[in-house]
Amino acid sequence: MDRSSLTPSYAVVGKPAPALAELVQELGAALERRQFTHAVDPDAADFVLNLVDPELPKPFRRKSRGTFVAALVSRDSEPTDELRETYPLLVRALANIVLCYFPGSDRVLFTTMERGHYSVTGDDLAGHVVERLVPLARARLVIDNEFCRDLEPELWHGDDRTRDIAAAGRRLDALGLLPAPFPIEDLLDEHDLRHVKRLYGIGGLSYGNLSARKDRDRFWMSASGVDKSRLEVPGRDILLVSGYDEANGRMILSIPPEIEPLRVSVDAIEHWMIYQRHPDVGAILHVHAWVDGAVGTEINYPCGSEELATSVAALVAAEPDPTKAVVGLRNHGITATGESLEEILDRIEPRLQPQIPMS
Repeated sequence: MDRSSLTPSYAVVGKPAPALAELVQELGAALERRQFTHAVDPDAADFVLNLVDPELPKPFRRKSRGTFVAALVSRDSEPTDELRETYPLLVRALANIVLCYFPGSDRVLFTTMERGHYSVTGDDLAGHVVERLVPLARARLVIDNEFCRDLEPELWHGDDRTRDIAAAGRRLDALGLLPAPFPIEDLLDEHDLRHVKRLYGIGGLSYGNLSARKDRDRFWMSASGVDKSRLEVPGRDILLVSGYDEANGRMILSIPPEIEPLRVSVDAIEHWMIYQRHPDVGAILHVHAWVDGAVGTEINYPCGSEELATSVAALVAAEPDPTKAVVGLRNHGITATGESLEEILDRIEPRLQPQIPMS
């Protein structure tokens, strides 16, 4: 279903603290100016603004994965480390994004699931916040998987491509480019952990992904939520993407008969689009790092969204040589194409910067 053709709705959950009352009212008005209607029942809303206590955040347990939830908090003092202090709140609140309002400086800090963190300030603060939020809230996620136990027996233990992916993962780790999987188990009880896994299709939070073309229509790709320096078992840590069910928004995976699979990386739809449009691309690498001069996406769409995949694929296609492209994902990282993962790393390693510019 094309959500952009439907009239969107929003709801506000929770009682605003005094410091938030005026901003919440202005955010509602700004949403309505963008043709959002107010939903009396939050479970029926496309977008939920959840007002939470930063010390004891109460999650909004959405009924549908399609509901976008922003947790809104206020703080009197500026954080010493913005990401470290706000990211755990995002996980505890089971939100897609955290908005932290600082009344003293009249700014709102955004923190995303992809660890992007950037601020909005100035006149018409609510309008600017909504302008940044709406494209994210309306994005279509493609993170479901369909597992088919039809992988050829000769691939049950992998091939040269899976070994290349494993080697590239170890190399990324040696370069310090693999943040360890975020220990969400330390922040959530068993019930909420199951809820996060159901909503986002993940086994944990880790960053970056690697893929290598198998043949014209298939490619191997790292799984979601795994340590990329220990990609060991084909069908579990590295999966063969064999198709895309566009109507239902899910990737099709071929796996061995006896393996309990993990989900493929949420960026599989992005890699699928690039491989389909550029038959000479042999591998794709995504890392949370930056390269000077990289042309970046205009909007920081969520990982796994059709909109992000389309944006990145368009940037790759616009490069002078799409088979050796390096493009940026706003507030997120880079995606690079190449002949192989080794070739990509040899080419970009001298230029990689661990600090991603936020805007």
